[in-house]
Amino acid sequence: MPTLPREQPAPAPLHRARQMAESFGVDAQRYDQARPGYPDGLVARIVARSPGAGGLDVLDVGCGTGIAARQFQAVGCTVLGVEPDARMADFARDRGLPVEVATFEAWEPSGRTFDAVTAAQSWHWVDPFAGAVKAAQVLRPNGLLAIFGHVYEPPAEVAEPFAAAYRRVVPDSPFGGGSARRPLEMYQAAYAKVAGEIRETGQFDDPQQSRFDWERSYTRDQWLDLLPTTGGLTRLAPGQLAEILGEVGRAVDALGGSFTMPYTTLAVIAARAGTPL
Repeated sequence: MPTLPREQPAPAPLHRARQMAESFGVDAQRYDQARPGYPDGLVARIVARSPGAGGLDVLDVGCGTGIAARQFQAVGCTVLGVEPDARMADFARDRGLPVEVATFEAWEPSGRTFDAVTAAQSWHWVDPFAGAVKAAQVLRPNGLLAIFGHVYEPPAEVAEPFAAAYRRVVPDSPFGGGSARRPLEMYQAAYAKVAGEIRETGQFDDPQQSRFDWERSYTRDQWLDLLPTTGGLTRLAPGQLAEILGEVGRAVDALGGSFTMPYTTLAVIAARAGTPL
């Protein structure tokens, strides 16, 4: 999930930032409870376009605690998770998801193939070219690679105090620069880039892009529960985190203790080359 303030260009691709990539399991239970799920319409679209009969075999890349995977299980899919953070993997296993601990690039399929490879809020931690090539290798005929994630933008009355507090508390962080407001177009361009990277492998038919708009209301406590699960905050010291959350809490209180968040879930879905959607 995107974090606030807006991430600034890094000197190396994000998938090489392994400490951050594997920091989300610091509080796996909070992560699972606070992070939102995915639109039912998106899950239905992936299932409908995949080739399996009588239930799909799905490989969920960077499955985390299994938020997306459980949604696919709920509609009859058999799901295997791949997750580099053993803490997240243990949490997902405790809730009924088989998980193998590895990065997707290093994961060994051992001859297994799948109807769909999904990546929910996780593809930016995968080498985009190597990941797409590997997905093609483990997909069955007509199989789909589905990459998706949320874009959200809290009201300025919440986003700006958070950004200011973050810059003050963590002045040297690459997450601290720029505006706290993030145009949807920026993320649409990022997903268009993902589609282009998939296309460049030569392993897939033309990727299709989709968007799903929805909203969710947050109380003060619900928002303060979610923020520590985002990439810019997972590795902060307790005192730093408390200072930032205090500022945000006061901002939400000033709005009456709650606010409504507009969400957009963006997706790129691509079929193996020669197997049209």
